[in-house]
Amino acid sequence: MPEEAPRKVVKVLIFSDIGRSPRMQYHALSLANNGLNVNIIGYLESQPLTEILENPNITITKLHPLIFNTGPQLVQYALKAVWQAISLLLTLFITGNCDYLLCQNPPAIPTFPICSFYCLVSRTTFIIDWHNYAFSIMSFSLPPDHWLLRLSRWIEMTFGKAAQYNLCVTYAMKEDLLQNYDIVATVLYDRPPSIFRPITIEEKHDWFQKLSGQYADFGCPDNEIGQDKTAFTEVVNGEVKVRQDRPGLLFSSTSWTPDEDFGTLLEALQVYETTYKLTNKLPKLVCVITGKGPMKEDYIKQIAGRKWEHVKVITPWLEASDYPTMVASADLGVCLHTSSSGLDLPMKVVDMFGAGLPVCAFDFLCLDELVENGVNGYIFKSSDELSKHIVTWFEGFPNNENQNLIVQRMKREISKFQESRWENNWNLRAKKFFES
Repeated sequence: MPEEAPRKVVKVLIFSDIGRSPRMQYHALSLANNGLNVNIIGYLESQPLTEILENPNITITKLHPLIFNTGPQLVQYALKAVWQAISLLLTLFITGNCDYLLCQNPPAIPTFPICSFYCLVSRTTFIIDWHNYAFSIMSFSLPPDHWLLRLSRWIEMTFGKAAQYNLCVTYAMKEDLLQNYDIVATVLYDRPPSIFRPITIEEKHDWFQKLSGQYADFGCPDNEIGQDKTAFTEVVNGEVKVRQDRPGLLFSSTSWTPDEDFGTLLEALQVYETTYKLTNKLPKLVCVITGKGPMKEDYIKQIAGRKWEHVKVITPWLEASDYPTMVASADLGVCLHTSSSGLDLPMKVVDMFGAGLPVCAFDFLCLDELVENGVNGYIFKSSDELSKHIVTWFEGFPNNENQNLIVQRMKREISKFQESRWENNWNLRAKKFFES
């Protein structure tokens, strides 16, 4: 019998936390499921997907950050960049040969120069997945004419041309890459994997019971011995039903960074609290906000200072396996992503649509490639517009027949979006680049 051809090897470079890079994890799973050996290289700050950890075709190589917090900030940045460049270059060579190197962007420094050099020397096919532009993110903290910003842009676009193939997340980015940087890219839309799906009322009940052990707002204070209730659901004659006096459940996921103005949601919730007091048409509201980030503690203090009576905000950190259940249990999603370049799309909305959840999303340049206002969700440009959407959504909840018809219509539109999942979309758009 002829010997079986050796499996091709792909290195997937995630120069950030692997656990918080869902798109690159989905890439790795698709590659592994198509018979390639995958080595993910990145930082392990949070747990990757269980499917990643249990897949026999996937290995993880952990990068180690440099902790250096003394001296001028510019010196800290320089030392960090040097360390990252050296450690990444050594890691790429030490982990052996590969056929393909798939790198996410951002960041572009030091990944683009190092990956370009490695692929040139090792004759490896270099593939870039453009999520956004690194220099546009830097523009949040630097003036437009700063030399570091100009240098970052030059490095990103010069070495970005070294890739044999390019993927990107929107047609707006595809056009921008071609017109301004002469880079030809294939659009690979984010699509939800099968773990994001609508769930049954029984699954919601079980999830609410689990959460009630940690957060009292999910429990039922009048629970009597032998009764099976949460704040949202109850078991009647052995059947799980939605409680008519239940609160509304609002969900948002944020990285607590400057490109997501969480203050917009805070002001909208304040309007909801005030409106609740003026009318008897609104339910109490539980708002779940997940995620980690540098501004989280500041906003938690602001929330505590509001002293709301009818709006409760909970900020849990969820395991990757629990996140889809939380999304599918909500009544309405909120996305605060504003995009530094205006050319990417929020993956959190993709997840919400995968779970059947309508969304209110902050409007920017190419959002209409994902969210159609009034069709599968709503867009907003201010806290005033967001508050109107939230109040209208929950007015008369859960027995407002007209609003329920709108919800059902939106969910039908979202179900069309669910027909295209990550796996099929990846096989159609990206698989061909790993078969050459």
